[in-house]
Amino acid sequence: MDLIQQLEQEEIARLGKNIPDFAPGDTVVVNVNVVEGTRKRAQAYEGVVISRRNRGLNSNFIVRKISSGEGVERTFQLYSPLIASIEVKRRGDVRRAKLYYLRDRSGKSARIKEKLPSRRSAAKAAE
Repeated sequence: MDLIQQLEQEEIARLGKNIPDFAPGDTVVVNVNVVEGTRKRAQAYEGVVISRRNRGLNSNFIVRKISSGEGVERTFQLYSPLIASIEVKRRGDVRRAKLYYLRDRSGKSARIKEKLPSRRSAAKAAE
């Protein structure tokens, strides 16, 4: 590990963000801190993760949602101080790392199958 990677790891540890494990295809709710004048509030942004870029401190992900019949995508920096929290609502079962093909689809063809827990892991959880 070179010096820059080591410094990035120390900075990530210093930030101490609690980031859940999520992947493309998952539906997430990202709570973003928004400042309006003097007021500060958390704004929820819910959608499907269509891309994730793992680059240490510069990691980011793209969330796509349909707002008023129009597709809206937003890129978030994973370790940004603007992100209050990330919550995984639903796990998606996809075979691609980048789901850019969803941009061209709408309706039923844009649906993502839900990843159900395997019987083995469900049995372990029941014990």
